[in-house]
Amino acid sequence: MATQLAPEAPFTYRTAPTANEAFEEWLAANPQARPHHTHKWDVSRSDIYVEDRWGPIFAEMRREAPINKVTGTPYGDYWNIATHKAIQHVESLPELYSSSWEHGGITIGDPPEDIDPAKLAERQLPMFIAMDRPEHTGQRRTVAPAFTPAEIARMEAEIRQRTGEVLDSLPWGEKFDWVDKVSIELTTGMLAILFGFPWQDRRLLTFWSDWAGDVELTLAQDLADTRFGILQEMAHYFSRLWMERMGKAPSPDLISMMIHSPAMSKMSPQEFMGNLVLLIVGGNDTTRNTMSGIVHALDQFPDQRALLEGDPSLIPNAVQECLRFVTPLAHMRRTCTADNELFGQQIKAGDKVVMWYLSGNRDETVFENPDKLIVDRPNARRHLAFGYGVHRCVGARLAELQLRVLLEEMHERGMRARVAGDVTRVRANFVHGFRKMEVVLEKR
Repeated sequence: MATQLAPEAPFTYRTAPTANEAFEEWLAANPQARPHHTHKWDVSRSDIYVEDRWGPIFAEMRREAPINKVTGTPYGDYWNIATHKAIQHVESLPELYSSSWEHGGITIGDPPEDIDPAKLAERQLPMFIAMDRPEHTGQRRTVAPAFTPAEIARMEAEIRQRTGEVLDSLPWGEKFDWVDKVSIELTTGMLAILFGFPWQDRRLLTFWSDWAGDVELTLAQDLADTRFGILQEMAHYFSRLWMERMGKAPSPDLISMMIHSPAMSKMSPQEFMGNLVLLIVGGNDTTRNTMSGIVHALDQFPDQRALLEGDPSLIPNAVQECLRFVTPLAHMRRTCTADNELFGQQIKAGDKVVMWYLSGNRDETVFENPDKLIVDRPNARRHLAFGYGVHRCVGARLAELQLRVLLEEMHERGMRARVAGDVTRVRANFVHGFRKMEVVLEKR
């Protein structure tokens, strides 16, 4: 990856707004451009997630029309896939339901219709999650060695040490933001280790992740321009790391793995940027928002918190249940490649199909009492938070380890985090999580 992607640029993440903040400012300044959602099942609207009122909408959909088409939305026409069984079915047919960026990619958003074709070509970001076989297979195999059981076991001691240090730095009896002090700090540090990223700049990874994963920015062209500029800065930073490691012996960090991989060593600048986005968003948002969601859910269900505190052997299963309950990525999109019938519905070639993991993980036919956190739920592992099939999250084991260690280290310290202040959710239909959550630490 020898191509320079952007000029030297200042990294102003400490003072720059997050993508969510920028989008909310844009909405306030451009009320006439606010997206209009008229269909009762148009669940692409971000307000239902920031206000946490999505549950009854999906429940009604699962009862009345678990596969349904909505039209005329700000994201165009699309099919909702709302049940566990239907999501698994779509995921198991990757040739029929394509993930490829050439067909539209993995999120509900599309480029603006009036965008200049040259600019569109420049901004297409191929990444292996947005590829079909065989390209997907080769690139996924490149990074998979970083997440094998042996490699995960090797990292556990370091993860446990870092987790303990973060927890020991927290104030007892004082209000603080769990998202910033714990969730972001732990996941950003993990990403820095995986990439061999300069430790002092690790918060850049969070800043880039927020801008990369915000689908709503496709609705505001000027913010889309800002987003691309920020991603160019990201790519330039990583291209310097790439150049520094070229010609050196292989090492276990992800950049070195790409350099020494026939499938990824000759990536175009756009493909390099796309895979960075995938690894950063995948490694950051999923774990970060579940770390916040665990604390929030246990606070909502004190009986389950007491059960977990009394029996720490439940922690591994509780991790799976929290992943189900939180579901840190709300959806994945596929594009149909040929006319077919999907459980009685006629899907046409080119149709956009959106699998709502949030809904599948609350499917009453699979999970009894699905709106309740149940830390000893016997089938918690059937959750879809990591996807299903060939595109299941390559870093799932690492995410599970980080979550398990966090709960174990909190238990070791007799630490209980009580929600005690502002709780602000992400305004987004893709990333599902928390921007801020004020807590107070108490001894259990």
